[in-house]
Amino acid sequence: MKKKTAASPATSAAARPFVYRNRSLYCDGVSLTALAEQHGTPLYVYSASQISERFQLFQKAFASRPHTVCYAVKANSSLAILRLLARQGAGFDIVSGGELERVRRAHKPALKKVVFSGVGKQPWEIDAALKADILQFNVESEMELDLLAARAQALKVRARFALRVNPDVFAETHPYISTGLSEHKFGIDIKVARSLYRRAAKSKWLEAYGVSVHIGSQIRKVDPFAAALERVTSLVAELRRDGHDIRAIDAGGGLGIDYSDAPFNAAHQVDRYAAALAKGLASETAHLLLEPGRFLVAQAGALLTRVLVVKQNGSKTFIITDAAMNDLIRPALYHAHHEILPVRQPSGKRTITADIVGPVCESGDFFARDRAIAQVKPGDLVALLDAGAYGMTQASNYNSRPRPAEVLIEGTQVTLARRRETMRDLLAQEIL
Repeated sequence: MKKKTAASPATSAAARPFVYRNRSLYCDGVSLTALAEQHGTPLYVYSASQISERFQLFQKAFASRPHTVCYAVKANSSLAILRLLARQGAGFDIVSGGELERVRRAHKPALKKVVFSGVGKQPWEIDAALKADILQFNVESEMELDLLAARAQALKVRARFALRVNPDVFAETHPYISTGLSEHKFGIDIKVARSLYRRAAKSKWLEAYGVSVHIGSQIRKVDPFAAALERVTSLVAELRRDGHDIRAIDAGGGLGIDYSDAPFNAAHQVDRYAAALAKGLASETAHLLLEPGRFLVAQAGALLTRVLVVKQNGSKTFIITDAAMNDLIRPALYHAHHEILPVRQPSGKRTITADIVGPVCESGDFFARDRAIAQVKPGDLVALLDAGAYGMTQASNYNSRPRPAEVLIEGTQVTLARRRETMRDLLAQEIL
């Protein structure tokens, strides 16, 4: 009988798709060492199977009620990932005209299942979305409602909308990604929403289609979702009494993951989330819109990077990699934690304590500080896990560094989803 090799973390929808086989780290059926040799580093690597599995968890958990899973494009806007999800029936939550065009390029029929969020939609973006006949605009201010009506009138079409209401519900998360309190820039005070729906009813160019709410991102407790939906459901009942034909409730996204190496049961988390929303919705039967982003793609991705230098400064050890904060800014921006694994599994348990950093000229260019990690040397590969969300979408060309390539793994098949930028790409838009 063939001896099983170590597999940590495990491959399933419950954990990460990155495992050690014969002491080498794999993504599904593909060696990360082979990927680095073929595509270079830094390199974003995504598991198609886990993205699909996570999407199906939502489909299963909400199967008893009419719903559409509208993937939050801002989490990872790779055309390959958008097409993967669209072909499984996903809709999309967008926040810009650029993201609208990405959905069009990835799978044009999915435009009918797009919801457009964001606090500062520009006229050209609204026009493009109206022409695409998207499902719903999530309106975030009185002025935006007026602008939407004006653009709809100019194009002689009706605009389906939902007011994004702010329920003033506290969600325990990083303050930069909390959105559900009255002190935040997002949404409309739920107490004034009713009067705005009345006002909108006077315009023949506006169609009150739903009510929207979104309280933040990376939320691990499900009770705040229930509390927000209870307030939204109460508002929907009032709106119907006022004569509005409300057909959809957009529950937003924000369901969090575990960025540590602890076991994470994704199916259990989605089931708890579904139960919380059901509690908040009670007997309400409106079509439910869901906007997961991070939960679908974060743990499906890793940033593969190569060690350049191992440096000692006094008592401090620095492991300098060819990836930097311009490739993955989450640790510098949010002090976010990412597990970091050597691609070649060490034979012993000996570790060193080091800062894992990039070559960018900023002291804030780090992936981890004072982290226990297996001893590595220049030329070794390491993988930053859980990098599938808000990694490449927030990447930049800071220090005139070309952005990484991206690959999508389906079993043993490797698809180059984005080629590595070149210096020609970097300078193409400049005029001298």
